[in-house]
Amino acid sequence: MVFLKNFKLLNESQEYYLYDPRTIFNSVYPLQIFPKKELENIYFSDITIFYGGNGSGKSTLLNIIGEKLSAERKSSFNKGEYFSRYVERCDYEVGRQNPIEIKIITSDDIFDTLLDIRAINSGVNRKKSELCKEFLENKYSDYDLGIYEYDALKKQTDAKRKSMSKFIRGRLVNNNIIEQSNGESALLYWEREIKENGIYILDEPENSLSAENQVKLKKFIEESTRFYNCQFIISTHSPFLLSLENASIYNLDVVPAVTTKWTDLANVRIYHDFFEEHRDKF
Repeated sequence: MVFLKNFKLLNESQEYYLYDPRTIFNSVYPLQIFPKKELENIYFSDITIFYGGNGSGKSTLLNIIGEKLSAERKSSFNKGEYFSRYVERCDYEVGRQNPIEIKIITSDDIFDTLLDIRAINSGVNRKKSELCKEFLENKYSDYDLGIYEYDALKKQTDAKRKSMSKFIRGRLVNNNIIEQSNGESALLYWEREIKENGIYILDEPENSLSAENQVKLKKFIEESTRFYNCQFIISTHSPFLLSLENASIYNLDVVPAVTTKWTDLANVRIYHDFFEEHRDKF
């Protein structure tokens, strides 16, 4: 579902009239980025990808689009003095149907979630150690407890009847979270955050994912567009995500920044050439 049809950035003349020489600013960001790439009009499909190296402007582009669309976001970013002025003068066109939600998700959001899970896991490990000690104390305790000391009596009875693992699992509410790897937790994050009929702006979603999980994320995005009417705008240099079915790819490393086939991109060609060179080893 193409909710956002096109987006118009400022050209060199429009940026010139936006610039105020009477005021000294520390930065003119995001001016002087996209006119140099001859990128003014962006046309969107169900999946639109911005490809480029560090400093190519792909994250800036996502931030501009997200800010203009009033996208929901968790992590803040450094806008600079000109950013709001720039976004105000951008324009865009949407289809007849409106999305239920518009959300921008960055790699920082994923890392923050993984750190939270790690902190929880740390707490779980500490709790497991405490419960292990509690189990041993109760299993081999010689204390005679009365019926009115119900909680202590129950612990002692459980410890004597159950194995240590059953005793601990019965008291560790969130023990299951420790069994998930970082990659699995990241995939669960995407499945939780992405719903039907929405625009999702993803900044390098492959970060923290193994090659196997990047392929799973690719399939999830494709199924979300096909079956759940989602539109995705993505910045990435992952060959797995660049191969997303029917994606429009803007190459920000060339001038003009035009759409291209994923197999023509330099990053993908490097992988291709490397494996071709070592074909005999497979």
